[in-house]
Amino acid sequence: MDLDIRRAVLHNLSGNNKQQLQDTVVDAIQNGQEKMLPGLGVLFEVIWNKADSSFRDQMLARLEQGV
Repeated sequence: MDLDIRRAVLHNLSGNNKQQLQDTVVDAIQNGQEKMLPGLGVLFEVIWNKADSSFRDQMLARLEQGV
C-alpha cells in the first residue's frame, strides 16, 4: 500500500485558519504519540519551504539549542 502522507496531511489541513493550525500543532505535541510525528514533519517542511534564509537560520538556532 502506497500512502502519501504529505498529500493526506495537506488535504486534511487545507482551508484551516491560523487558530485551527495552532490547535493541531499544540495537540500533536501535547499528545506525544509517535504517529503524530510524520504530520508535524510535513508542517515543518511547509514552514521551511516558505521561509527566507534569515528565518531558516533562526529555526536552526532554536533547533540547535533544543537538541
